[in-house]
Amino acid sequence: MSRRSERLEDQLRIDLSDLLQREVTDPRLLNGALISITDVELTEDLRYARVYVSILGSDEQVHEAFAGIRHATGFLRHELAKRVTMRFVPEIVFQLDPSVQRGARVMELLKQIEEEDRKGKEG
Repeated sequence: MSRRSERLEDQLRIDLSDLLQREVTDPRLLNGALISITDVELTEDLRYARVYVSILGSDEQVHEAFAGIRHATGFLRHELAKRVTMRFVPEIVFQLDPSVQRGARVMELLKQIEEEDRKGKEG
């Protein structure tokens, strides 16, 4: 991957995060779920961007927030055109990134084990 592509991916990640946080007013994104853009992968021709989104919340919150993000795709692409200096703004495809949610679950389980272990030593 070229250095230019890496810079563009980073810039798209930053800009999309900012747009989601400040510009998108879809109530499905304001449902209490924690949303973050974890990665962006551009194709070699820079025409398509796969955007990985992590959403922490209940299953319903995750589903609603992801639907809201997908619904805002056209708006986000239009707003990106104002911010980035590219000949073509890439088509955006959002994909859920379960790694943060999985990591939070692992931390929760480790905490439970630690508490049970502590209680076992005390009792």
